[in-house]
Amino acid sequence: MALDLRRRLEEELKQLDYELRTELPKELQRAAALGDLRENGEYESARNRQDYLRLRIAAVRKRLGDISMLDVDRLPRDRVGYGSRVELYDLDREVEVTYSIVMSEDADADAGRISTSSPIGKSLLNKIVGDEVEVRIPNGVRRFEVIGLKTLHDIEAIETDAKA
Repeated sequence: MALDLRRRLEEELKQLDYELRTELPKELQRAAALGDLRENGEYESARNRQDYLRLRIAAVRKRLGDISMLDVDRLPRDRVGYGSRVELYDLDREVEVTYSIVMSEDADADAGRISTSSPIGKSLLNKIVGDEVEVRIPNGVRRFEVIGLKTLHDIEAIETDAKA
């Protein structure tokens, strides 16, 4: 999981850097050739894009630094943590749901991937099978019981066995 995210961020960084160093200078030069820069919408647009790219590159580099500090060996093996797949029983709706705990860049609630920083993700961290969890969300409170858990270590072991 973290490796996939790292690859995606590195690819994004490459694309952003290429645009900033190769494509954008050409756009700026073309726009500047049109004349008065004070009233040149194309030039202003290119400059705004340049500012955005610089900020995004800085954010991606910071995120890559954060990911490089992630020590998978320190992730819990017996409780919910990053990379876990958690089966829950929704006590209010009386249905089972499964969530994968991911980083914010990978979050997609509709696909069952929730961020470690989301209200549900935060509430699930460090829980074990049998724990009841009360989650405050914008629409009120939801209550869950943890009925199944596969940690990142379990998932990696299953995937390694499947490849062998």
